[in-house]
Formats: sequence, structure tokens, C-alpha cells
Amino acid sequence: MPNHLSNLGIIHTVISILAIIAGIIALVRDGKIDPKNGPGKWYIVLTIATCFTSFGIMKTGHFTPAHGLSVLVLLLLPIGIYARSIWKKGMRGATAEIIILSLTLFLSFIPAITETLTRLPIAQPIAENQDASIVQMSNLGLAIVFTLIIIYQIRKARMLRQV
Repeated sequence: MPNHLSNLGIIHTVISILAIIAGIIALVRDGKIDPKNGPGKWYIVLTIATCFTSFGIMKTGHFTPAHGLSVLVLLLLPIGIYARSIWKKGMRGATAEIIILSLTLFLSFIPAITETLTRLPIAQPIAENQDASIVQMSNLGLAIVFTLIIIYQIRKARMLRQV
């Protein structure tokens, strides 16, 4: 059965869904992913766990673009978490924190959308593969939504003088 998940795949999926939920809660509640509060901390911990569990999943038998996204997210997370320390002057640190941590959530959504569309419904998935137009259009829509979310977050932070 092509849609069968291994035990690690199930664990990875559950952790990744919880990470995305924590990220969304942070965005809705605080207007950003704040690494200093509950939802932000949970998002970061769960996202790290998601990335590391992804390395044990290789349905093609080799490193894939999804694994590359995990590496990228693992590289971006500490930069986003410490952005205010890295860029101390003016608004740059707070703005970088917003952009980078939101970008990690966006990057997490890409494999989530791809896997969902290529696996569900189990009997006849919506998309045949990751190159299907529905997957590409969904990811484009996602990019537009996240761009708007980042713009909103920066404007809100500036109005509250957090940036």
C-alpha cells in the first residue's frame, strides 16, 4: 500500500502536526512566533523534533527536498531565536525574528501540504506526485498567505513599538 506510514512516520506526523498547531496558536495569540513564551517555545521544540525525525524517513531510499527543508529549518531556527541579539540596532532584530521564525513555519507547511495531497484520500490521493499542479498551486497560495502574514506581523509590531 503506497500510503502506509511506518511507526516513525506516524510519530513524525503527529509531532509535525502539533508543531504547526503551536505555530498557528502563537501567530493568532501573539501576532508572531515569540521564542520566549509558551506557544513559541512549544513550536520551536516540536519543530526541532519534527526535523530530526524526518531524517529517519526515506521512502525513496535517499535524501529528498523535504530533508533539505528540515536542514534549512534547523539552520534558521537559532538565527530567528537569537535575531534580537544578532541585530541589536533599531528594528532589525525584531523584524528579522518575525520574518525568520514565520519562514520556518512556512517551510514546515510545504511538506505537510505535499504529503497530505499525495496520500489522501488513501484509496485515490488528490495528487499523483509532488509535481502535480494542485501541489504547486497550493504551495504558491501558501507563499502568498505567508507573505501577507509577515507583512501584517511587522506592521502590528511597529504599531505596538515592538519593532
